[in-house]
Amino acid sequence: MKRIKFLLYTVFFMMISSAMLFAQEMGHAAAEAAAGRPAEGLSKLLAHVGVALAVGIPGLGTGWAQSRIGAAGAGTIAERPETTIWIIVMLAIPETTVILGFVIAFMLMGKI
Repeated sequence: MKRIKFLLYTVFFMMISSAMLFAQEMGHAAAEAAAGRPAEGLSKLLAHVGVALAVGIPGLGTGWAQSRIGAAGAGTIAERPETTIWIIVMLAIPETTVILGFVIAFMLMGKI
């Protein structure tokens, strides 16, 4: 039940975020059209959605992985304190996916 609830909240948040981003881009497109400049509304919108997904999806995956690793790591450290450094390393490994997502997002923002 918790997974379904989490999934529904995630989908709802993504829909609301996309609608707000779409409204903002269409507002910019209308302002550019009123100023006599050509509008690039939909292509910019999709590029921004891609940037959001490049950071958001790895962030969700990392959070899920670190929650599992942290719970198992706490039990392991309680039984064998000498494994503390390995648990910290295991918690840091999933974080690299988020860092890669940020790098991709910055690369995409440079092209927008």
